[in-house]
Amino acid sequence: MKSAHSFSPQVYARVGGIAYLVIIVFGLLGEMFVRNSLIVSGNAAATANNIAASSGLWRAGIAGDLIMHICDVILMVVFYVLLKPVNRNLALMAVLFNVVQTSVLVSNKMNLLMPTFLLNGAGYLKAYSLEQLQAYSYLFLRAHGYGFGVGLIFFGCTCVLLGYLIIKSGYFPKWIGVLMQIAGICYLFNSFSLILAPKFADQLFPFILLPPFVGELSLCICLIVKGVNMEKWNEKTA
Repeated sequence: MKSAHSFSPQVYARVGGIAYLVIIVFGLLGEMFVRNSLIVSGNAAATANNIAASSGLWRAGIAGDLIMHICDVILMVVFYVLLKPVNRNLALMAVLFNVVQTSVLVSNKMNLLMPTFLLNGAGYLKAYSLEQLQAYSYLFLRAHGYGFGVGLIFFGCTCVLLGYLIIKSGYFPKWIGVLMQIAGICYLFNSFSLILAPKFADQLFPFILLPPFVGELSLCICLIVKGVNMEKWNEKTA
């Protein structure tokens, strides 16, 4: 059996870049194409009708999110392998923050599944009025939004650590590390604003998430196109 050190860091970089691209694509599709097209802000009845009429699309969005989280695990391993030569303990801490983030977001998918149970017309739901079922469904969607924000607190910590390790590595561009640290700060600021001052958070969204998008996309492209500077890598791991 080959050890992790038997594979070139370039292989890890390419695999990580592809996994990151899948995360970005499925994340955008799930949020913008599925949820944004079906959820009507402040209108439980319209939202419930949209989900009931497009249950296949809604479920596909959830499945896409789960594929995204599978790729999260792949990316955790890649970043640990590529960044542990810089600082093993910080690389491990970044992984642990990311594990918490992914665990929260995977569990949070139940909030997206609950409307499909509440709106499927099952006989045992006759104890509730239509308006109640619609309201409960919308409440679960609201809970999902907050659950997503909680998860991003831990991902924000991951980004700050990854940014630091990238800057110190020498075999990745420093400017990408800076962008990742900015991304982490934006995630943290956005999520804590959502919890502490929801109305203020509404004014920040979606602009507060533009720097993270730029930072993560830049890192993704770097991993796929450029990979690791092997000369600097060999110096670091000698």
